[in-house]
Amino acid sequence: MSMRKQLFKTVESVLEQDERLVLLLGDIGIFGFRKAFEKYGDRVFNVGILEQSTISMAAGLAMNGLIPVVHTIAPFLVERCFEQLKIGFGYQQLGGNFISVGASYDYAALGCTHHCPADVGILKNIPAMGIVLPGTASEFDLLFRQTYSSKSPKYFRLSERENLEGHEVIYGKAKVLKKGVEATVVAVGPLLKPVLEACGDLDVTILYYTTVVPFDHETIRQNCLSKKVLLCEPYYHGALTSDIAKALHPRPVLIDHAGVPHRFLRDYGHAHEHDEYTGVTAKGIREKVWKLIHA
Repeated sequence: MSMRKQLFKTVESVLEQDERLVLLLGDIGIFGFRKAFEKYGDRVFNVGILEQSTISMAAGLAMNGLIPVVHTIAPFLVERCFEQLKIGFGYQQLGGNFISVGASYDYAALGCTHHCPADVGILKNIPAMGIVLPGTASEFDLLFRQTYSSKSPKYFRLSERENLEGHEVIYGKAKVLKKGVEATVVAVGPLLKPVLEACGDLDVTILYYTTVVPFDHETIRQNCLSKKVLLCEPYYHGALTSDIAKALHPRPVLIDHAGVPHRFLRDYGHAHEHDEYTGVTAKGIREKVWKLIHA
């Protein structure tokens, strides 16, 4: 099951279980949530292409004890609505759930208007905004159910690409999937798949992060004897660099990155073609790990 299909299933299930949940859509996912519209028509609304107003509506719902879930494409949810997220939820310390699709360039054929590799870096600027990148459908289900009713806002970044298998993930905690001595590879969300393919036979530690905010400092602190880190992020690379440096302070650390470069990807095509260009493939990651080990 894809993450998107799991989204429909999970949210509909929670709508049934928790009468406080209210779903707001930005003219996206209407067909997927068709059963929810029929069953819970008083708590499921297609607000339309009014994303900024939708976030403000969601804040009003949260102020009245309800739990909003907002779903649309990443650039429209994050970049278009940053001020509303910052003031409506961050500043007012309200709980809410914001679920995107399409980042970083899953909708490669639609061009830069539908790309959003900047979302994680942008939302890290809102204090208390949790940022979650599940790597499989089952992980989204676990993480959403663990956190949807909390009193702080959460951003769930869903992807068209998934890892081969899900893990029993916990919000705010990283998992140690492999231990080695020559380097530590940090895999974020769906980049675990190429990381495992690239590093399976190398003497490296692999840490898997599905929550990037709050960042699990302790796990990397305890699993980086080499003082060499390859940070593999499926968005503009470097968003977690300061977190890793802080976790390992005062020890010096050598950090390299695999992720989306800070430039517009102007070519149209398929997401896997952008992967080749950006180097977030098993081959590209292996080359970076090899250079890091021998640096």
